[in-house]
Amino acid sequence: MSNKLVQILEKPMTRRTAVATVAAGVAATAAVAGSSLNPLATQEAREKALLEWKQFFQGHYRLMTEQEKAGAVERLERRYELETGRSIDVSSTAARPGVLYGYAFNVSKCRGYGECVKACVAENNQDRSTHMAYIRIHEHTNGQLDFSESTDEFAHEVPAAGHFYIGTQCMQCDNPPCVDVCPVKATWKEPDGIVVVDYNWCIGCRYCMAACPYDARRFNWSAPQVPEAELNPNQHYLGNRLRNKGVVEKCTFCIQRSREGKNPACVEACPTGARVFGNLLDPNGEIRWILANKKVFRLKEDLGTDPKFWYYMD
Repeated sequence: MSNKLVQILEKPMTRRTAVATVAAGVAATAAVAGSSLNPLATQEAREKALLEWKQFFQGHYRLMTEQEKAGAVERLERRYELETGRSIDVSSTAARPGVLYGYAFNVSKCRGYGECVKACVAENNQDRSTHMAYIRIHEHTNGQLDFSESTDEFAHEVPAAGHFYIGTQCMQCDNPPCVDVCPVKATWKEPDGIVVVDYNWCIGCRYCMAACPYDARRFNWSAPQVPEAELNPNQHYLGNRLRNKGVVEKCTFCIQRSREGKNPACVEACPTGARVFGNLLDPNGEIRWILANKKVFRLKEDLGTDPKFWYYMD
């Protein structure tokens, strides 16, 4: 870890944040004392309280050693087992060398079916009570590309005559403004280009949501609800693991899948083949062919965000 990164992550606290941190620490310690040290508490209750205490004082993910990351993952798995009696598999798979992910969306092929949205919600354990969705499908009238004149809340048969469809989600910008504004550095860009969030460090200030020009981030106003039968147990620490109330989340190109060499769920679910995902550093990859041979465009390029999400037409 570079000295520069350490300096960034170890910014001095203000008096206000210091008091808040101490108060939270006292509360967490009291919770542990009230349960794990209580001779009448069950062994499982004591273990759960200790896991919560350790998680509260967990370090920043980027500064953890591999052993510490493994410990963080084990705590998540064990807490879920204690709470539900079921198992999940949380990974911390790192970015693969020589990989920079990119995405291309064929506007000509999208029919507005929304299968990508459903697949994304299921794969990424998104909150069902608020109908949260990382992906939005916008219905435009032929001849215009003004998103203020489009809608992503249509309930009629698709495709509708005289309309076309464009999907939006996190663009995994090369210059992500959401990262720059985070006061606690809870979000950052990984070496493979995926912009991630450490949910344990997110304080829910929502500055990142305000800074994102693509409306790609979502906030949990309440504890996310995922029916047990619908839970995806294959999770990643920086991706689709279960989130808490009061944190921001977003698309990560299905990091739990892409880092295992698979396509994101939305790509697999698209019935028309409108979505293409791949390694921008592979000269023989499909996405590189599209960029070289199709007339592509990106949304809000003038902002200098350099999104790794392109649109094209046949």
